[in-house]
Amino acid sequence: MNFKYEFFIAGRTRNKDYILSVCDLFDKYNISYYCFLKNDETMNLYGNESQSTEEKQKEFESLSLKSDIVKKIFNDDLDNEKNSKNFLLVLPAGSSGHIEAGIAYGLNKKCYAVGEYDATDSLYNIFENIFNDLSELDSFLKEYNGS
Repeated sequence: MNFKYEFFIAGRTRNKDYILSVCDLFDKYNISYYCFLKNDETMNLYGNESQSTEEKQKEFESLSLKSDIVKKIFNDDLDNEKNSKNFLLVLPAGSSGHIEAGIAYGLNKKCYAVGEYDATDSLYNIFENIFNDLSELDSFLKEYNGS
């Protein structure tokens, strides 16, 4: 099967800076990925540029679950997850990121995570590897890319 992206990167909007640092590593090795934070269309559906990440997230969380914006983001994310070869969860993550990890696992994608997790959970065994930090992820991506 041909995939549009090598990786789907999921995480919590409130963890924006760390997620963007992860994206920088993928850019460094020219590895294709989808990240909701890099999807300008998604990020411009609600809120405005003058709002902080926290303000935008609170505004999003106040929307109706069945609103057109929420349904569009859901469909875009799911389509891009299906069209990615691998999955990477940036920790700490919320319930949405963990649900996306379960979807990826159910789609037989290789799943990875980076960052610290709160406590051991048997279900974290869906991850091929949980990288402790950006340095470990960098080493993996370097090898993955054959650099």
